[in-house]
Amino acid sequence: MLSVLRHRTYRRLFTAQVVALAGTGLATVALSLRAYDLAGADASAVLGTALAIKMIAYVGVAPLISALADRIPRRALLVAMDLTRATAALALPFVSQVWQIYALILLLQAASAAFTPTFQATIPDVLPDERDYTRALSLSRLAYDLENLFSPALAAALLTLVPAGLLFTGTAAGFLASAALVASVLLPAPEPAERTGGPYAKAAFGTRLLLATPRLRALLALDLVVAAGGAMVLVTTVVLVREVLGRPVGDVTLALGAYGAGSMAVALLLPRILDRIGDRALMLPAALVTAGVLALLPAGLAAGPGPWTWPALLAAWLLLGAAGSAILTPGGRLLRRSAGSADLPALFAARFSLAHGCWLLTYPLAGWTAARAGLAVAAGALSVVALLGAVAAVRLWPRSDPDELEHLHPELAPDHPHPGGVRRTRAGSATPGTAPRRVAEKPQ
Repeated sequence: MLSVLRHRTYRRLFTAQVVALAGTGLATVALSLRAYDLAGADASAVLGTALAIKMIAYVGVAPLISALADRIPRRALLVAMDLTRATAALALPFVSQVWQIYALILLLQAASAAFTPTFQATIPDVLPDERDYTRALSLSRLAYDLENLFSPALAAALLTLVPAGLLFTGTAAGFLASAALVASVLLPAPEPAERTGGPYAKAAFGTRLLLATPRLRALLALDLVVAAGGAMVLVTTVVLVREVLGRPVGDVTLALGAYGAGSMAVALLLPRILDRIGDRALMLPAALVTAGVLALLPAGLAAGPGPWTWPALLAAWLLLGAAGSAILTPGGRLLRRSAGSADLPALFAARFSLAHGCWLLTYPLAGWTAARAGLAVAAGALSVVALLGAVAAVRLWPRSDPDELEHLHPELAPDHPHPGGVRRTRAGSATPGTAPRRVAEKPQ
């Protein structure tokens, strides 16, 4: 898997991703401490609002930026967003009001919503070989999981040496290092996008493309499955471990670590697995595993604590992490297979936005249901969401899923060269003596 790092441009981009993730992890801890300084016992409400702002920025900003992305060189956009994030991080230690935290978080996360899909859409052009791209996806998944595991430990170690406010300096340093690494490489320019319509039509293009492609509609349903499993883990673990099982606070980290370990194990194995089986054969069973694990949780909670419950919880979280990674990691392959270079930024932005919309649904569902009706009801509700997503994915994703798909281009002018000079009639068919307007296209 590490062989892909021999590619100089990708190696620097991957390093940029790692240092930016490390900075983000430090910001998470530092923001919690800053919120406590300003709000005291109401810090959890502040952090909850900050996370909601993050999701809203992710859902709303990414498609808007994609409408403008073809006008700005990729490298300039990525560097500008890194510098924006660094500026916001440096300003956070100096805030004196809660609303200022919200404003800076909105700025920081809006920049992330512009950066991440653009970065993701760049990698397929940097690594045109699918085997290399698959390994890059696995490395990216591994980087996210390692950040979740080790950033809190890194923050704890730094707090023994420096004041909490300096953690934001570490965050800014990560973004500045990322900007320097991105600026040090030449990035391939995507093909020019041939789109008509106003800003709204361009912003919605990626979403329309995603919803028009069967495998990508299935991918969106699978994103809902991952969000259901992930919300159960991230929202309820502390209550399960501390209140239900009565275990020490350190075991919360162990339970979350089991979730991360399952994800990392699959990320490491995926390149070999995907060399042997297709994406559909891997991702759909993983979705059913997620729904099954969530469906078993209410029965386990009803049985009450026992000597088996702690190992069972670790095993359940391990399976949820593994299944989530098996769904998330190959997702970029489906996007790459479904569009040409010119449309990839819009498609990655649409997937980024809609996937976070799934989390915006499952986070409050898990939290509010657990608080008002109990953990068993929350697990049951999320299992229903996951099962619906899994069944929808099975039905939406055709068993025969060729790379080349017949499709229409209503957004292109009748004389555009891509459909081969075909003229469209009111019925949507070709005029006599011409080929159908449907085009079989394999993305470049």
